[in-house]
Amino acid sequence: MLLGSLIVAALAAWGTGALWFQLPAIHTTSAILRKLALAVWIAGSLAALVFLWRRSWLPPAVWLVALLAMMGWWSTIKPSHNRLWADDVARMVTGTVDGSIVTLDLVRNFDWRTDDDYTVRWEPRQYDLNQLRSVDVALSYWMGPAIAHTLVSFGFADGRYLTFSIEIRKERGESFDALAGFFKRYETVLIAADERDILRVRTNVRGEDMWLYRLRMPPEMMRSLFLAYLDEGEQLKREPRFYDTLTANCTTIVYQMAKRISPGLPLDWRLLASGYLGDYLKEIGALAGPGQHITDKARAAGTAQNFSDRIRH
Repeated sequence: MLLGSLIVAALAAWGTGALWFQLPAIHTTSAILRKLALAVWIAGSLAALVFLWRRSWLPPAVWLVALLAMMGWWSTIKPSHNRLWADDVARMVTGTVDGSIVTLDLVRNFDWRTDDDYTVRWEPRQYDLNQLRSVDVALSYWMGPAIAHTLVSFGFADGRYLTFSIEIRKERGESFDALAGFFKRYETVLIAADERDILRVRTNVRGEDMWLYRLRMPPEMMRSLFLAYLDEGEQLKREPRFYDTLTANCTTIVYQMAKRISPGLPLDWRLLASGYLGDYLKEIGALAGPGQHITDKARAAGTAQNFSDRIRH
């Protein structure tokens, strides 16, 4: 009976989240209807639990039918590329490979003044994979020590750096909610960007704290990881996917790509508590040296053209 009650409680909690994050609340009427649906669901779930303990099966059976109907509705919620996206995630990078030369169609290079005031720039760029010299992992802390956004930056012999970031694809006016990320609230987008854009906006505009870790990787593995990002971009462009706070987030997707290159990569709780990812990388021998705290350097560098060089020295 206890196990059954726990299962009902868990499913009731899931249903509450599904209704809260998926039912529209755009105007007064829809907001009232959402609250009414939530009240009915919660009351029905409590009744199912009470009658389950009384061994009266009709109310739990009715609740189960309602749950199955909700799951049917849930299966109809599909990801899409066709929404009114926020400017910084409105486009998605893809690329073509000709020998060692990679041509990327949409590299973000925004000039950020504030989070709401910026110059939009999406640029085609070419990179020579034979000139790859480094791979850095950037951890940007935005919610306490356990939670960080993970970015991966590739350095080339000509001094340029290109950063890949798996992000939620926000609609205009939308902001990230970690709980909503469990309930099909956001699509996933792959962004390729200049460091002067994607790192600086986090440290200098959004006030996040950032660490940079240089990875120890042979050239062929650097190349494979770079190409894995291009594959990820192609897959996302071909078939939209939902972001999931637990299983398909900015860190776990990178881990899945890296594991295809290095199958022995161990699974670890720090892939979820991404703020401690630096410790994980050190433990498995993946770091070429100690991490660098770059927040103050980034803020001092400002809009300097040599931003990438200044945050590393």
